[in-house]
Amino acid sequence: MVQTEEMFMIKDLRSKGMYIKDIAKLTGRDPKTIRKYISAQELPKYKEKSKQESKLDPYKTHILNRMQEGCVNAMVILEEIQGMGYTGRATILREFMKPHREKSLAKASIRYETPPGKQAQVDWGEFTLEDESGKLKKIHGFVMVMGYSRKMYLEFTEDEKIDTLIGCHERAFQFFNGVPDTILYDNMKTVVSHIHEKGENKWNGKFLAFSQHQSFSPIRCRPYAPRTKGKVESGVKYVKQNFWVRLKSICSITDLNQRASNGR
Repeated sequence: MVQTEEMFMIKDLRSKGMYIKDIAKLTGRDPKTIRKYISAQELPKYKEKSKQESKLDPYKTHILNRMQEGCVNAMVILEEIQGMGYTGRATILREFMKPHREKSLAKASIRYETPPGKQAQVDWGEFTLEDESGKLKKIHGFVMVMGYSRKMYLEFTEDEKIDTLIGCHERAFQFFNGVPDTILYDNMKTVVSHIHEKGENKWNGKFLAFSQHQSFSPIRCRPYAPRTKGKVESGVKYVKQNFWVRLKSICSITDLNQRASNGR
């Protein structure tokens, strides 16, 4: 395609008396093209080739909506759009989904909301306390966070033993004035004693009996998926960064829990 500058150069060379065959040789163009542009008043307009519609185009909105909902399995979506009339290949679908997949996965795992009273999340945080003699002592912070309201119960203890854990739960239920339907935990041994080779949970018998007595269902957090328990982990982080750092002196765990209670 002859550009505007080249067309003006051709016209200028012709106006100076250069033969068409010489202009053609100089520019590398066909003599017919040279004659055409010498006589033309402006560059001819070329029609852009219309973009060929992909077989996937009618289904792209549905695909993106399904990915927004968290479905990133190409074969599942393929079956859906085939039922809607899609006749193309799976590779076309995968290529379209590829740049959207990572964003959809991240969005699907960022936030999981539950109705009021439905779920709570529990975790321990570790802290270091300096006693009156200057000796450092490790203490533990029990945190329960309600999934819907983000309301938090905090209690400091000297250990994470099963009886301590149960006591913290009972006081948390009193604080929240009720018991949630389910409570989410990580792999703390006082809750999940071990996991079978098949991946099944082996719950601590005493804790399981307690959960049945209180009528809530314990749920183990999926391994390597920390965001499923993100609310309580954010709660532990908040305690460390906003409550603990403001303490100037601490007499005892009783004193510490009193301050925690006042701060709630």
